Amino acid sequence: MGCKFTQLQCKEVICLGDGQRLGFISDVVVALPCGQVEAIVVPGPCRILGIAGRQDDYIIPFECIRQIGPDIVLVDICPDKCRTPRAKSALPF
Repeated sequence: MGCKFTQLQCKEVICLGDGQRLGFISDVVVALPCGQVEAIVVPGPCRILGIAGRQDDYIIPFECIRQIGPDIVLVDICPDKCRTPRAKSALPF
């Protein structure tokens, strides 16, 4: 079964272990030149009502995905172990 990236962006990621809603897929990590998807990226939760930016992103390895449904993606992973610091913005403001 094939799936376009634009279809993945509309799906919410839910952890099977505790039922935690991690958020919506924002990006994918692809191995070049073979084009194999290695991981999905979900932005971390907002800080202080969204004014102070976001917390660390979730980088979820593709092998941890258990099922991709019409609306959600079920993953079997500990959310704290797949957090990665967000890249700092290059903008001066």
